[in-house]
Amino acid sequence: MDKSKPILVTGATGYIAGWIIERLLNQGYTVHATVRDPSKKNKIQHLYDLAEKSSGQIHFFKADLLQLGAFDESMKGCEVVIHTASPFVVTNYKDAVKDIIEPAVIGTENVLDSVNRTESVKRVVLTSSIASTYGDAVEILNTSNNEFDESHWNNTSNETHQPYPYSKVAAERKAWEMAEQQNRWDLVCINPALVMGPSLTANTQSGSVEVLQQFANGMTLLGVPPMWNGIVDVRDVADAHIQAAINTNAKGRYIISGGTLSLLEMGKILRQNFGNKFPFPRNQLPKSAFKLFGPLAGFSKSFVELNMGYPIYFNAQKSQQELGIQYRNIESSVVEHFQQLLDDGVVRKYI
Repeated sequence: MDKSKPILVTGATGYIAGWIIERLLNQGYTVHATVRDPSKKNKIQHLYDLAEKSSGQIHFFKADLLQLGAFDESMKGCEVVIHTASPFVVTNYKDAVKDIIEPAVIGTENVLDSVNRTESVKRVVLTSSIASTYGDAVEILNTSNNEFDESHWNNTSNETHQPYPYSKVAAERKAWEMAEQQNRWDLVCINPALVMGPSLTANTQSGSVEVLQQFANGMTLLGVPPMWNGIVDVRDVADAHIQAAINTNAKGRYIISGGTLSLLEMGKILRQNFGNKFPFPRNQLPKSAFKLFGPLAGFSKSFVELNMGYPIYFNAQKSQQELGIQYRNIESSVVEHFQQLLDDGVVRKYI
């Protein structure tokens, strides 16, 4: 990697992107950071602060995922493009295609169109998801070693069933399709599990925040569904992106996961560390209860059938061997994340 050449990071205000930028700046790189509106200084002040304390530099560019050519200017002179920008909408959407799927797929297409026009680019690192490897937890039964790995693809999600996972796999497939149509730049995909750990800004939105908020606001007091998540620390995800960018041997897809926890295990970890000030779940409700009452809680019958009662596991050996990732303790990541939500006022003491 030529340190005189800038590195583009799209979606710079994102949870994962912040830590990627922190790593790059501390290693002395110049970062071209795309955001929706650079004039909103409160959204990017933490990145300016990181740059001031580092040996690197940061320059901001306005870019809209859905606008053709929006990334051309920010990409000039870059050898590496790290594309993290993607909508994170799991609930509260009106139109799955317009709100989730199109921004993910068209956004990826627009970024890679710019890459095709920018002669200096040699590598693209795409933030994908483990949601690209499976759609429903029941699919773990079809794996040979009771774990998902990089050879698995999500072939079951669609626009009406699991649209968020579908957006991730559709965007990743589009990226591989475009990568294979040329031979100047190569593509490396990072597929993280549910990301936990401290954020560099209080403005962060991520799926893990929603899970922890539900633990804190009493929604799960009566019990949680029998569901499991692969979990990974955000700093490990950032390190994986950096290694994928600078390690010439990096290739293909990388599952990034520090282990698996059930929702009940997460509740127990939080109670051990924060006591009884919050209504953390103490029970795991049976699948049969969700079959009866799931629709009232927003769980469709098919979702309950296909996703509850199946512990899921992920094989992250490739990332350890090829990217040198040494995973942090995921229980500590859960605790640190909750503590930050407390510090930032995102969750409040219940009792």
